[in-house]
This record gives sequence, structure tokens and C-alpha cells, in this order.
Amino acid sequence: MSRSRTETIVRELQDVVDALGEPLRQSFQNMHGGYPEATLERFLRARDGDATKASKMIVDCLNWRVKNRIDNILAEPILPKEKFDAIRQTQLIGFCGFCKQGRPVFAIGVGNSTFDQASVDKYVQSHIQINEYRDRIILTEISTNKGRYVGTCLKILDMTSLSLSAISRLKTSTAIATIDDLNYPEKTDTYYIVNAPHVFSTCWKAVKPMLHERTKRKVQVLRGNGQEELLQVMDFETLPPFCKPGISSSNESDIFSPDHQFHVKLYNHIQQMALSTDRVLNGLSSEGSLNIEVPTSAEQSQHSDECEVVHGIGSVLPTLQASPNDSYQHQRDTLTSNIAGLQSTS
Repeated sequence: MSRSRTETIVRELQDVVDALGEPLRQSFQNMHGGYPEATLERFLRARDGDATKASKMIVDCLNWRVKNRIDNILAEPILPKEKFDAIRQTQLIGFCGFCKQGRPVFAIGVGNSTFDQASVDKYVQSHIQINEYRDRIILTEISTNKGRYVGTCLKILDMTSLSLSAISRLKTSTAIATIDDLNYPEKTDTYYIVNAPHVFSTCWKAVKPMLHERTKRKVQVLRGNGQEELLQVMDFETLPPFCKPGISSSNESDIFSPDHQFHVKLYNHIQQMALSTDRVLNGLSSEGSLNIEVPTSAEQSQHSDECEVVHGIGSVLPTLQASPNDSYQHQRDTLTSNIAGLQSTS
């Protein structure tokens, strides 16, 4: 699509937003952070340039934000603090710094995340808070500092300890991926998969042809800890610990720890926002006060980026316990069946 055509459609999408009610327009203003055209273009790219589908996606997203009070989610702490810590220790997400182009770099501990210390909606709430903090604070600050729009990030997915048991956690992972795809589209430029078992890397080659072209361009399965390739796009100091073999880390330097400065700043920010809105923190229940609507399987988009990555990983998991005598063609046939089954439920 030509640039002039894209700009024309973006103006049409802005007209759609301008015609909405005040709550939705206000939510859009909170969402775009001063860059409305770039935000609308993200939704357009997520729907492959289809103006009608992009328009519906934007309106659905704004309705979701208003219905679930997303604009106020950074004033909704997860209490008690021990619950927040437990979520952070079992849903491993960390902020590493910035790549050489200024984009935020996040690490995801796919293999070691257990999602077993809270309800699904609380993991979803915590994840959305990280998304909103990324968009409203981190990306806004880096855009201001660089004098240009920076609206995307990189994600490094650590497959250490990945096993067949991870299948039981796909429900939570898929719910989170669906929320990202439907409401935070085109926020990740590249997914780097590292520390994957050899059989995973081999079988991923069978999965890759079945992915949407846009997703295939974004996913890179790197050798070992991926350090050599990652250093082409970020400095050594930005690499997460699992890409630096032999270097131990304390709680403060462990990017997944609740004691890491990113999570400390995030939690303090949420508390301060809650106090500024006269919230009585001690009066909240132990599970917090916000219940995010978790997408159903029918709402999952079969060809959306993060869902495809989750489904692709899920389809490879059975091969981690495959017999070494299984032929590559047998594993490929099994993978084809697995990913078809996963997509049919989405």
C-alpha cells in the first residue's frame, strides 16, 4: 500500500474516532499519547490495510478499554504486595533497557513461568499494567528524549526449562496474547527465541511455514543464548542474564525479581496513582478490586502475531518428549496436526 493511500485511510479512521462518544474519544487520547496517526496506523497494519476491519478493531478496543477501566488500571494496585510479588515470580517478565535504535527490550521467561499463584484475571491485570506503563511512561519518555516517535519494543523469549508440562499454561498465555493482539497491536517488532532445546529449533522449521507471513518475519529462533545475534541490535549491558552465561545476579539485578528496579518503580507508580485518586489501599480485598474481562477462545484471532507465537510454541511442546527414533517426517506430521488443532480452537 502506498504512503499516500495509508495516510488517506488513517484520516478516515480518525473521522471514525472523532464521531464516537466522549468516553471512547477520551480513552483514545489516553492510548495514543500524543501520536494519534501512528496509533491508527498500527491498527491498520494489524488488519493488513483493510480499513473496515481496522475501524472495527479500533472501536472494539476502545469499548474494551472503557468497559474494563483500562485508563485507570495504573491506579489499581494488586494487593497485598505479597500477591503482586507472587505474580511477578510466576509470570516472568522483565525490562532490560533499550536497543541501539532506542526501542525498549523486554525479556519473557517462557519456560519457567508457572502461572500458579493467582487467578487468570490477576495475571492479565498485571500484564496490562506493564503494557500501560510501557506505553504511557517508558515509550513517552524515550520519544520525548529522542524527539521522534518510538512506539514499539523487542521481546526476548527464554525457553530454559521448557517442557511438555507448559501445555497446561497455554490458557493463560493465550488469554494474554489475545489481549495484546486485539488491543495493543503491532507493539512488538521482533520476538527473539533463545535457549531453546535443539529439538525445538528443528521442529520450529516445520511450524514456521504454517504461520502468517507477518508473524514469520517477526520471529527469530537464535542459536543457544543468542548473544552473538542480539549484540547486533543491543549493547551487552542490555542483554538479560539468561543471555550472559556464567554471570550470577542478585535479586536487584534479576530482571524477573519483584525487587528489580523496573518492578519496584512500576509498583510504586501504581500506588502513587491510587493515592492521588483517594483510593484507600488498606480497604481493598486481598485479590484487588479490578476484574479484567478475559477473552474467550472465540475472540482469539487465528492470524494475530502473539497468538500465533503461543500456538506455535504449544504445537512444538510434544516433540520435547518425542522418541529419538521418530523420523523428521513423523515429527512434522505430528506438528501439522497439533498446530491445526490449536488454531481450530482460536
